[in-house]
Formats: sequence, structure tokens, C-alpha cells
Amino acid sequence: MSSAISILVTLNEHYLPQLEVMLTSLHASNPGETVSVWLIHRSLTPAHLARLEQRCSLLGFSLHPLTAGEELFRDAPLTRQYPQEMYYRLLAGQLLPAEMHRVIYLDPDILVINPLRPLWELDLAGRMFAAAAHTGKTELANSVNQVRLGTNHNYFNSGVLLIDLDAARRWIDPAALFAFTKKHARELLFPDQDLLNMLYGERVLALDDAVWNYDARNFNNYYLRSGGDCDMDWVLTHTAVLHFCGKSKPWKPGYRRRFGPLYKHYMRLTELALPD
Repeated sequence: MSSAISILVTLNEHYLPQLEVMLTSLHASNPGETVSVWLIHRSLTPAHLARLEQRCSLLGFSLHPLTAGEELFRDAPLTRQYPQEMYYRLLAGQLLPAEMHRVIYLDPDILVINPLRPLWELDLAGRMFAAAAHTGKTELANSVNQVRLGTNHNYFNSGVLLIDLDAARRWIDPAALFAFTKKHARELLFPDQDLLNMLYGERVLALDDAVWNYDARNFNNYYLRSGGDCDMDWVLTHTAVLHFCGKSKPWKPGYRRRFGPLYKHYMRLTELALPD
């Protein structure tokens, strides 16, 4: 397996500041790692890409921007609710170079606070994805989504994915994906995430969400379900990916949740390293 860690991000210009913060946290928490950042987009300007290239160069990361071609998405259902970007992570096998064999997809509303190498080197045991579900004694959304989608596995969050790209090239047919989306459009509340679960949930290796996709809204849930073990010290020592799920975000005014100050710490580090 390649020693370099490949990270995939997909976004538009509105999330570029958060991507820079995420990359700052990734660098701080993975000292000595060689990191390649693969960016799939369709609307970023040369100025946006130059800014991001400057950031990656400062961190010692390589940046590989790819513009998603229109041909692949000719038959895709595309609306405001179903933007082209929602398909990128599922079609990473088709969009990334053939010589790439795995990649870690990360949403931009994330802090990486411990090393990613254990995830990068994880044995997928023949599965196409590794992902975490947000489960627990007091969390009902997982069960509600199982009933809503008619699945019998946990409802996996698509914000952090380890992807076997070779398996994705074998098992994901873009035409079938687009046809399924069109047929089930009214059932998809969280389109990319619902598609992951409905079509490929049986090919997902379950990860521990407390380590690999910690929902930053739910400190109390993690604390309760762990019998008090998963306290703040545990999170800072063991959690690798802190995910700011939901509409309330720590970069917006009025954020009151527990991990807001930590996010603002990385925002400040980002500003100091490359001021406007």
C-alpha cells in the first residue's frame, strides 16, 4: 500500500474556508505524513484554486484539482436538491485516475484531531466502503432511517468514507445509479447519503463513529453510551475525526456547542498561517 495518504474532497466555493481549516487540522494531527489532496469540482475559479494551492503548499500537501466533465452526468437527475456534486464521492472510482486504488473522502465541516493512518491502512475485508453510523442508546435517527429506507443495516453517514476505488469501478454503474435516483427521488431526504445506504449499504464495513466520525452535536450521547468513559480527554486522545453535522456550524455566529472553541482554535491557526 502506498505510504502517501490520499484525501478526496468535493465542494463549491462556499465551503473553501472550511476546507482550509480542515486541512490545517489534518496537518497538525498527522505530522510527517505525505498527503495528496484530490479535489473534484465543477465551478471553482482559477483564483479559488490558486488560494487552495497556496494553502496546500504551505502545509506540505500536494493538490490535484479535477473538473468533473459533463458527459458522465448527461443522464443524471440534476436539480437544486440533487446537485451534480452529490454524486462525486459515489463515482470517485470513475472520476479519479485509474492508478489510484483507495482514497479517504472527508466532508469540509470536519476537524481531524488524531492520525488518519489507521483508517488509511484498514483492511476493508472485501467491502467497497468503510463508514460509520451515528448510533447509541439515545439516538433515534439511525432506526428511523432504517425504517424509512427499508434497510436492515445501520444508517451510514457519508461524511467520512474509506473507498476501495477498484471495487467501486467494478460495482458502481453510473447509469444504474442515475436511474435509481430518478425512480426514488421522492424518498431521498439526504440524497447522497440515502443512495449510499440504499444501494451499497451491504458493501460497507462499519467503523466506530466515536473514533472515525464523531458527531460533534452529541457529546452527551457518547458519554452516556460509554458509561462515562468517552469524556473530553478520551475524545482528544482517541477521536480522529470530529464532524460538525447538522445546520448549526461552529464558524457561524451563536454556536454554543462544546467543541466550538476547538474549531475556532483551528480557524485562528489557519488565519495566522496564511492571512488575507
